[in-house]
Amino acid sequence: MLRADLHIHTLFSPDSTTRLEKIVSRCLEIGINCIAVTDHNTIAGAIHMQEKAPFTVIVGEEVQTLDGEVIGLFLTNEIPSRLPAEETVVRIKAQGGLVLIPHPFDRFRRPTLNRQTLEALLPHVDIIEVFNSRAAILSDSDRAQAFAQNHGLLSSAGSDAHTIGEIGNAYVEMPEFSGREEFLSALAQGRIFGRRSSPWVHLLSSWARLRKLF
Repeated sequence: MLRADLHIHTLFSPDSTTRLEKIVSRCLEIGINCIAVTDHNTIAGAIHMQEKAPFTVIVGEEVQTLDGEVIGLFLTNEIPSRLPAEETVVRIKAQGGLVLIPHPFDRFRRPTLNRQTLEALLPHVDIIEVFNSRAAILSDSDRAQAFAQNHGLLSSAGSDAHTIGEIGNAYVEMPEFSGREEFLSALAQGRIFGRRSSPWVHLLSSWARLRKLF
């Protein structure tokens, strides 16, 4: 059985391999044995993590589209940012990836897809993130869960970790899988566990991004 945190960020840069090692150590310490690395607008961190981790790593990307954020999973090629959401999901699908919509109804998160855009994308959407540890209001997660159920979509959860201590704050307990199709089947059998992260994590991740720039 896997404990899969399906939305983490490595904040990877070529000189930050030590950070990847710390992420692996954190996962092993708390029993997370599957992660989806979904760095913003890049798959470099996910690819490097696959080389280091002794557990399953899904290559993903949280893409900033012109309409809001969309996650691609099981990617082989990076998706450019700042494209329309519809073109983004088509590009994800063209390389055999899965489309996951993160924090769809988080009222404090920007940029997030609006309801009209989300419904227009439904033919391409595979998964709705129904629990995100950084979401401030639980009723927003309830809305995401109801939306997934009403539209017959799979549900996922992730810590949205930008700091190492956040990893594992949310995860899906699911059967082991090999590849995209088995992942979908396993996720359909999954059980979601999670807790909200401290509001302070938003300040910590902003500081981490600033340190990366200078």
